[in-house]
Amino acid sequence: MIANLRAKFTSNTWTLWLVFLGLLLAIGLASGILIFWKGLGITNLTDLVPWGLWITIDLSSIALSAGAFSLCAAVYLIGLKRYEPVARTATFIGLIGYTMAMLSLMLDIGRPDRFWHAVVYWNTHSLLWEVTMCVCLYLTVLVLEAMPIIANFEWLKNRFPKLTAKMEHVHHYAPYLAIAGLCLSMLHQSSLGAVYGVLKARPFWYKPEMAVLFMFSAIVGGISLTIFASMLSARVTPRAKINDSLLERLAHFVGWALVPYLYFRAWDWLAMTYTYQPGRTEGLEVMTKGPLSFNFWVAEILLGAIVPMILLLKQSTRQNRFWRMAALAMVVGGVIAYRWDINLSGFLVVVSYLPGQPTVTYTSYFPSLVEIGAGLGVIAFGLTAFSLGVRYLKVVDHRYTSEAHETVKGEVPKTVLA
Repeated sequence: MIANLRAKFTSNTWTLWLVFLGLLLAIGLASGILIFWKGLGITNLTDLVPWGLWITIDLSSIALSAGAFSLCAAVYLIGLKRYEPVARTATFIGLIGYTMAMLSLMLDIGRPDRFWHAVVYWNTHSLLWEVTMCVCLYLTVLVLEAMPIIANFEWLKNRFPKLTAKMEHVHHYAPYLAIAGLCLSMLHQSSLGAVYGVLKARPFWYKPEMAVLFMFSAIVGGISLTIFASMLSARVTPRAKINDSLLERLAHFVGWALVPYLYFRAWDWLAMTYTYQPGRTEGLEVMTKGPLSFNFWVAEILLGAIVPMILLLKQSTRQNRFWRMAALAMVVGGVIAYRWDINLSGFLVVVSYLPGQPTVTYTSYFPSLVEIGAGLGVIAFGLTAFSLGVRYLKVVDHRYTSEAHETVKGEVPKTVLA
């Protein structure tokens, strides 16, 4: 009887969750249609602030997908086979994240019917073109890497057994796909920062360390989201099976990775205080003392880096599942806050380069309701895809490779936790 009640409760919760996501998707779809119909004029985007909420979602989605190339490189190139089940989860999250980024860009470019122009009309001197090509190619790699995962769908197996067999066979090419994914993802993860870093007209962005910071934040954020999503899935559904010892080791790595990330972030901040430069100094004040200051000091530095670094490096809190999940969630939030801060701080300060002394003025930005609605739709799409993956594709299941690997090494297999 207890089992029946638990099953009924789980079924009702799943239905309510899908209804909630369906509502958000409907809002996002209606907002998207309205934007395509009336154009970007109904948004709060302007010539001074052309990149807003959607680009932040785009940058965050790509950053939080970096667990795919990080963990696949660790498994197939370095040889850490024990982490293969976690890399499988990261690959699926990566595919979702890049699809979310594509949806955000379709909204933002204003003329989505011309999205193919970058592929046909090459502008090899543009960093944005390089990022576009890398994103398209890496999305293709992720689709190939995710084929063995999609082949787990029982309906697909029963209806098209030959097709699923070929999809599962793609796993044999995983090392080659990992190499391609590592090259493409590292190229555009760093190039996203370089897009900002080469804009000389925006002094706050014009610096070489942007590419390094974007790369570091992507690695720590992507792995953190993979671990957090795996642990959360195991808590809410029996269909998710995790090996907690694997996730604890990865969380330890994230704790150490936060040390150089925090160092580079502090160095980037302090280096801008040495001299006065029009636009750069004002941009720093906007971020550290102005409207973005709470986001910078609390969401990004304190809760996004310092607190989770301490929690993940300390063994007692790292092994406690609640504190580990809290720390990983804070890292994910800190990466999103970083992308929001960087994107807006350069736009809110406007430098006039008319003859004479450069003058600095300020502008403001807050997303309109239609921007928020469309953004919620993109986020809901990601949550829906991952939820369906956990339920039907065994995206979070550590019972296979990890146990086999540990048995080969002569160890006693770790307990798989539901």
